[in-house]
Amino acid sequence: MPARIKTRPRSRALVRLTGAALAAAALVGGLVPAARAGGAPLSGEFLDKRLEELVRTAGGPPGAIALLRVGNRTVVHRAGVADLRSGRPPRTVDHMRLASVAKAYSGAVALRLVDRGRLRLDDTIGERLPALPAAWHTVTLRQLLQHTSGLPDFSAAPEFVEIVVADPKHRFDSRRLLDFVADRGLEFRPGSRYAYSNSDNIAVALMAEAATGEPYERLLEELVYRPLGLRNTSLPQSPRMPRPYLHGYDVTPPDPPEDVSELLSPTGVWASGGIVATPEDLSTFIRAWAGDQGYLSQETRRQQRRFLPGAASEPAGPGANAGGLAVFRYTTRCGTVYGHTGNFPGYTQLAVATADGERSLTFSLTTQVNKSVKPDLLAKVRAVQEDFVCALLRR
Repeated sequence: MPARIKTRPRSRALVRLTGAALAAAALVGGLVPAARAGGAPLSGEFLDKRLEELVRTAGGPPGAIALLRVGNRTVVHRAGVADLRSGRPPRTVDHMRLASVAKAYSGAVALRLVDRGRLRLDDTIGERLPALPAAWHTVTLRQLLQHTSGLPDFSAAPEFVEIVVADPKHRFDSRRLLDFVADRGLEFRPGSRYAYSNSDNIAVALMAEAATGEPYERLLEELVYRPLGLRNTSLPQSPRMPRPYLHGYDVTPPDPPEDVSELLSPTGVWASGGIVATPEDLSTFIRAWAGDQGYLSQETRRQQRRFLPGAASEPAGPGANAGGLAVFRYTTRCGTVYGHTGNFPGYTQLAVATADGERSLTFSLTTQVNKSVKPDLLAKVRAVQEDFVCALLRR
């Protein structure tokens, strides 16, 4: 168990995580004005100050770490602490929960299988997963990856929420998570609109398993971890974090911070939010996934980058957002990057790269920030993220 700043018989964070806030979580002081548009590089001191102000903001993260990589050069910016008990700073080798950035990993598995001819983007649930409800059978892999499927979100189902609130460490059968909404039809006609849903990437992982006969965890190893040299990335079945790790906190004034790093079982999010990695590994992954470095074929990359304007993950990333196949486009005042965001009790993530994969940014906070939890802080976080994207693109 992690060290706690304050011990309670029932986590106040869990009490708050009900209804819409819990569904969003299962995924998964004033600031200086944002830097103006222009070509001048943003100094390291300016970026450090931006992170430090986030850490000092009421309800802000106890710790923050950002990695900017250009070619083989990496610059690290950090503020606050990785662990309030020890006071040590965040490190690039600390493990952290990636939250919904994990959806990019299930997307990577699926699109690598598309490149190998084991899956097609137009394969349907009915063809690959006939045991799932007949009402879902026309949904395609493409629609699942772009969140236009219409599948109801299992993480918002009352029975799922009740289980998590009663027993946060409950070990789910991850391959049965869709059972929580199996009695429901589609929310809308597939392909007719966008709706971010944790159910989509569960179905993606199940389709990958059906196509190969291999468990999703092994597919991650074969198609993602090993080819990219990711030695500190995993999909744990236990709430226990790999050591060392960034401690994630519930920070809600006026209460003192509560360590929620190991509060919830990752089995309840699995392919939609269960991945754990270090900032170093996340940086390597996003350069391959979002950048054109040969990880995907040119045709599959072209399909991946067919974007829906206005489509955003949770939370929204910097600038104007648009959704592709398990990847999002962020058009900022300084240029465009591609990647994914995520949030989970104790963690908020952004990982992006340029289209050529030569430049990347990972931006990690040790508290949860989204439109349901701290919406005002989210606006400030997005402004700081945009400054970091500008710094990345001007280097």
